[in-house]
Amino acid sequence: MNKLRIGITMGDINGIGPEIIIRTLNDKRFKANYTPIIYGSSKIVSYYRNIVGANDFHPSYFDNINNLHTGKVYLKNCWEDKAAINVGQATEEGGKYAALALEAAVKDAQMGNLDAIVTAPINKSAMHMSGFKYPGHTEYLSEAFNVRESVMMMVSSAMRIALATNHLPIKDVPSELVKDKIIKKLIILDQSLRKDFGIQKPNIAVFGLNPHAGDNGSIGKEDLELIKPVIIEAKKNGMLVSGPYSADGFFGSGQFNKFDGILAMYHDQGLIPFKALSFGDGVNFTAGLPIVRTSPDHGTAYDLVGTGKAEISSFRNALNLAYDICRSRKEYAEINANPLKKKPKLTEQGSE
Repeated sequence: MNKLRIGITMGDINGIGPEIIIRTLNDKRFKANYTPIIYGSSKIVSYYRNIVGANDFHPSYFDNINNLHTGKVYLKNCWEDKAAINVGQATEEGGKYAALALEAAVKDAQMGNLDAIVTAPINKSAMHMSGFKYPGHTEYLSEAFNVRESVMMMVSSAMRIALATNHLPIKDVPSELVKDKIIKKLIILDQSLRKDFGIQKPNIAVFGLNPHAGDNGSIGKEDLELIKPVIIEAKKNGMLVSGPYSADGFFGSGQFNKFDGILAMYHDQGLIPFKALSFGDGVNFTAGLPIVRTSPDHGTAYDLVGTGKAEISSFRNALNLAYDICRSRKEYAEINANPLKKKPKLTEQGSE
């Protein structure tokens, strides 16, 4: 894995993205066993380097992406024009340059030049002002890599929560939840837990849609007539799945600690408890893509740009998780290519 390359998109140039990238990669404790490549602009890096006082941060440029050195930080200029920086504001230019950086990184990934992409935060309003037609990174990347279904998953040391629906108005969620879709999301989650996280037999919890998971049909029929049959079918297909659970009691009782993964039905059902318990340390991971993609669990944090108060732990965790998943996928591929290959068993005296 010593030649592993991770692309880092700059995100909104008016947001916290450039700052947390510089602060993370300039940290003396940062010793990458991979090659980080920033996709953005040297002018933007220079501007924020001065703001955060990282005067010795000088990423290298390159002509050939295949001739890079492990552990050294590189930068790819994705535009030449001088971008107008409006710190802490959502602007059309902010969306435009975030999209250019993302497109450049995806293009390199499609050509096999990147093993993973870590995306700094974007502002959806700014992206839409610039003509970006997707609700977010997840949907854009799914189309770019020709994937019909992917899964937005939030990952922390405490839990892994996947979403059956992503960025949808709440009124549209029930009509979007059909049997085939939920089954596909469950399959992707199960496969990701195996391949990306090294869990041989994942134990997955599924949430209901309605309060109290429908309370036996008295508060909506979806849990009884849609979600429960999906769980039964998943079990018949050999998956270790249970539910539907009511999200409030599930977290209130600490039941989430017993599961390797959780499938929530809609955005806030999953992300509110996740961020309440893991905010600042969590990572957004897109499961089901041929390339690894992670992102910090926060937004552009316009109010914190330049103050030095923004935490970098979530972005650092996103980098570390991207690397770990790349390694896990490589190991998974090797084991499946040679089923007789097994990890050494541990005994009381040590490894056999």
